[in-house]
Amino acid sequence: MGRTTHTRHGAAVVLAYFLIYVVWGSTYYFIGVALHDIPTFLLGALRFSAAGLLLLALCGWRGERVMRPQLIRRSAVSGIVLLFVDMAVIMLAQRYVSSSLVAIVASSTAIWIMLLDVPMWKRNFRSLRTIASLLAGFAGVGLLYLEQLAADSHTSMHHEYGILILVAGCISWALGTLYAKYRSAEAEAVNAFAGAAWQMIFASILFWLCAWAAGDTTRVDWAAVSTGSWLSLLYLILFGSLLAYTAYVWLLKVRPATEVATHAYVNPVVAVIIGVYIGHEEVSLLQLAGLAIILASVILVEMRTPQSPKRHDKQ
Repeated sequence: MGRTTHTRHGAAVVLAYFLIYVVWGSTYYFIGVALHDIPTFLLGALRFSAAGLLLLALCGWRGERVMRPQLIRRSAVSGIVLLFVDMAVIMLAQRYVSSSLVAIVASSTAIWIMLLDVPMWKRNFRSLRTIASLLAGFAGVGLLYLEQLAADSHTSMHHEYGILILVAGCISWALGTLYAKYRSAEAEAVNAFAGAAWQMIFASILFWLCAWAAGDTTRVDWAAVSTGSWLSLLYLILFGSLLAYTAYVWLLKVRPATEVATHAYVNPVVAVIIGVYIGHEEVSLLQLAGLAIILASVILVEMRTPQSPKRHDKQ
């Protein structure tokens, strides 16, 4: 009996890692597919409304206290500052650059967190190796920006806008996660299933307001939305926002946090592979070099410093 339970637990761990490694990495591609027919803010509104309400109903069915005012209030702040801003940035950036490049630049978030963590500066920057790793990470992002800037000299597109939008999003996410880091009681309250549901719901409210203000709700031609876009939206709701996130929360309870955090290194690699082989996106050698530099920088930085908050509920 004990061996059977252990086997089932091991299989559940493997499945959960598959969800946060592969499914989260694949969401970049499916966001790009859905954006072909569904406007940016409307896509976010539809996705997080459905996912949030489904997860909230599931939590209520499991007997969780989902209507606590304190939980709702704290989740509202977290959902708006982190989830809304992060996903809006990712989707806006994919109007200018490929899903592969979005994933590559987004992987630099941990570097921004370290740079902006002022109370930890004395400890973080006492090592020249750490400082060199940090500078290398920014150099990787800079290479990607210069490549897009050079590409724009031959076209009328402004691909560099996508990089700038992503960098702004990384900075915003870093500030939000540091806010939660230094208010650990609040972070613990909203990082459960019910808190995640409310985060999605409040993020969806902001997306609906932006969709209305931008005219997304009137501009979309529902009859022209392709089957691929609908299926991508369904994938993002069920797999990206529900299964992968709940798998992440569960893994944090049964596995070391530093081990679970390795998804941050795997997701961009998965995104590039899917973008190239399924989405037929072009990834240059310079972009691959940028990815290698950024990931190496993040790994070296986090080997030398305490664990930083990760962008976990983004996808």
